[in-house]
Amino acid sequence: MVSQDIEIRVPEDQQEGTRYVLQGWLKQPGDAIKAYEPIAELETDKVVVELSAPADGVVASLLKQPGDEVVPGELVAMMGSSRAGDEISAAGAAKVPEVQAVGQAVEARQLAGQQGKTSPAVRRMLSEHKLTLEQLVGTGRGGRVTARDVETCLKSGSQAPKAKSARGESSSIRSHFVPHDPMRKRIAAHMQHSVQTAPHVTTVFEADLSAILAHKARWAPELASKGERLTLTAYFVAASALAMGKVPVVNSRWHDDKLEVFDDVNIGVGTALGERGLMVPVLRNTQDMDLYEVARELERLTGKARDGSLAPKDVQGGTFTISNHGVSGSLIASPIVINQPQSAILGVGKLEKRVIVREVDGQDSIQVRPMCYVTLTLDHRVLDGFQANSFLDALVTVLENWSVDSGSKLPG
Repeated sequence: MVSQDIEIRVPEDQQEGTRYVLQGWLKQPGDAIKAYEPIAELETDKVVVELSAPADGVVASLLKQPGDEVVPGELVAMMGSSRAGDEISAAGAAKVPEVQAVGQAVEARQLAGQQGKTSPAVRRMLSEHKLTLEQLVGTGRGGRVTARDVETCLKSGSQAPKAKSARGESSSIRSHFVPHDPMRKRIAAHMQHSVQTAPHVTTVFEADLSAILAHKARWAPELASKGERLTLTAYFVAASALAMGKVPVVNSRWHDDKLEVFDDVNIGVGTALGERGLMVPVLRNTQDMDLYEVARELERLTGKARDGSLAPKDVQGGTFTISNHGVSGSLIASPIVINQPQSAILGVGKLEKRVIVREVDGQDSIQVRPMCYVTLTLDHRVLDGFQANSFLDALVTVLENWSVDSGSKLPG
């Protein structure tokens, strides 16, 4: 018997209210495990993190099932210390008969190209069920396939639609089922909670980005020579922080008995991950950054989002969010669901050349300008139309008066 003398608990270094979903176990009772080796994958705030063993030893018991919700500090597994080295070896040997081990060794060589993408437990499941990575959608870090992904695939296969429905309805319509992955479930729950919590209202302005494009054309090559990118999103992040200096109530949180107005401007930026969903990494203290600092931090965080290396702290603590939906061709999105418990979210539409009328020397002039729509979807408990319009007016004023010679310095 292995002594159960080491506890494995959910990390406690998270903000209050954090909840995890246990995606799957990477080790089973009887498996040997090294200190800091992952034993499970947990999902929180749309980020998958690994739960590691605190010491060398052998897994003794698993106290939670995949799909269970757990909270920081909760006990989820027990393991025995490495003192019983002989017991660990015996436990590992007893789990797989010799003949089965030979067969798995052959199949392991066939899965050699997948070694860096899966855990030993997942590779064992792939082998047992004759599956390949190409048949699965990975929801783990960096798109890695987890044990839960394999289970989802197996369940979806058993739930495939029959040629005719039980009641004979829609029998001529062909279809198939796509199981919801954990990230999609969490996004759906978050969105539903937001629309049920806050009365959403959207106001729309139009911005002329001529000054921004002139500044970008002047300074982006300099940053590019240093391996850095200056994107349009960086301008919107910086301009939002400046506009909040004019209308601070936008950067707030509603409480039943008071309004909490934040002094720090922590701006989350929606980052699309294709079929894998959406992440919102947070740029902290943007009120203290110049344009180049914003650009660097934005590039760092969005890069981590796309390669699946964001940590929980990278997506927590946001006070305002920007959704640059125009990058995929959208002109206006309304309403963009507020990222609770924030009070507002900025939407940035597609940049396109449009014909507008400008007054030149007292005469109307028809001109072609690079324009985009900007929207502010707000919690109407917190903001009224006047405050929302004041914020967008300040934002547009910053964008349209950006000096081409300012370099990293912000307007004003």
